Amino acid sequence: MPLTTGEILQEVKKYSGEQKQMKSELLKICWYMRGGITLNEAYDLSYEDKVLINDIIKDNLETTKKTKLPFF
Repeated sequence: MPLTTGEILQEVKKYSGEQKQMKSELLKICWYMRGGITLNEAYDLSYEDKVLINDIIKDNLETTKKTKLPFF
């Protein structure tokens, strides 16, 4: 069953939002790694690698907050 124009526009909007969210997460990984990974390399990471790296970043941020050590 073909989609209507409105349904197609909804899908495009949804995918655009997902793309923006993914790009934001990849840029955060690059920033937290302080140049240890380029944006192109981040795009090449598997989904599992991205999740694991984000988990490590979150853990490190929590540890930094608990210990009151400077992060920046």
